[in-house]
Amino acid sequence: MLSKSKKLFERAKKFIPGGVNSPARAFKSVGGTPVFFEKAKGSFLTDVDGNEYIDYVGSWGPMILGHAHPAVIKAVQDASFNSTSFGAPTEIEIRMAELVQGMVPNIEKVRMVNSGTEACMSAIRVARGYTGREKVIKFEGNYHGHGDSFLIKAGSGALTLGTPSSPGVTQGTAKDTLIADYNSMESVEKLIKKNKNEIAAVILEPVSGNMGCVPPTEGFLEGLRELCNINEIVLIFDEVMTGFRVSRGGAQERYNVWADLVTFGKVIGGGLPVGAFGGKEEIMNVVSPDGPVYQAGTLSGNPIAMHAGYALLNLLDRHPEYYVKLEERGEYLAKRLRAVFNQHNIDHHLNQVGSMISVFFTSEVVTDFKTANTTDQEFFRLFFHEMLKRGIYLPPSPFESWFLATTHNEELLDRTIFATDEALGTVKLKYESKN
Repeated sequence: MLSKSKKLFERAKKFIPGGVNSPARAFKSVGGTPVFFEKAKGSFLTDVDGNEYIDYVGSWGPMILGHAHPAVIKAVQDASFNSTSFGAPTEIEIRMAELVQGMVPNIEKVRMVNSGTEACMSAIRVARGYTGREKVIKFEGNYHGHGDSFLIKAGSGALTLGTPSSPGVTQGTAKDTLIADYNSMESVEKLIKKNKNEIAAVILEPVSGNMGCVPPTEGFLEGLRELCNINEIVLIFDEVMTGFRVSRGGAQERYNVWADLVTFGKVIGGGLPVGAFGGKEEIMNVVSPDGPVYQAGTLSGNPIAMHAGYALLNLLDRHPEYYVKLEERGEYLAKRLRAVFNQHNIDHHLNQVGSMISVFFTSEVVTDFKTANTTDQEFFRLFFHEMLKRGIYLPPSPFESWFLATTHNEELLDRTIFATDEALGTVKLKYESKN
């Protein structure tokens, strides 16, 4: 008998490309049928068949205080009575901008948009308009949304101009995107030297979450900041995942390195569709209507999203103990996971930054895209499904970060460790029989 998820997936494939509205949901990396969910509360997800899971996806990051937090739900309900959208200014947009600036002091001005992708696309356009230059440096393995400028992969080496990694991206766009190696200052220096006075911006995830959780090595962010200062390049931090998660002021505060422009998403809407970009007033003043760089959106600053985001950020701002709790629980889970993997003699490398965690099934130390790709993807596929059977919902890809919430108490973490211990015994048998 087919599960409801399988029936829904078969139905969805008739009308939606691949049966999903975002490729990350399609289970292509792990195989099988995507799980269709019906509701969530705290750190629990319930699927359409009534199965319950401990959630480590958290809608890919924004559920810092868990799903359906009462303050966020109330904010959405209250705001919706006044209308779902005005297409005109509202006071909550100002309050939201003031709160963001209060939590991230180098954000002197901020523009609300509708997604992290839109925020990153806009930040690149602003950097180009501000500098009068066209080229951009991004890092292999960093993802900044599906904008044309970002869907570029490296060629044979760090100095090779990018080639499109998706049909529909033109060679003209690709030639203006230069690819560097994450955590390699040398690769960045070579690109800047080869393209002197042509580079408008360097954009990166200060803690990568899209090739798994990969933190910056010591001195990397500081070195980028210095290089950009010397060469008058706009430094852009993509904090769509890390913003307000790895600390109150995001990765900038955690590492005490401050970018010129910062992009946000996910968290600032409390889980609703929203994004933002902001930074130095001098740079942001080139944005229309003050300046010539055009950016607009009918639903930008949507009142429901703003009220939801304000409710969440206000709680995070007023309760610094939440970050202490997230840090402690991230470290607790990481320590216990390492012990279990060691007990089973599993080659692994585990990265953890606050409430972001990734496990790579490799003997390599994972610091960049190349080393992340040494992970054993078949082992992860088996591990994912064995954990799913035991009620643990992990990101359905070996190259995505896990996210914790304050609602992941010690009991849930211990249940996760126990499930991991059980799953690994089965995974090893299946893996060895195939290999």
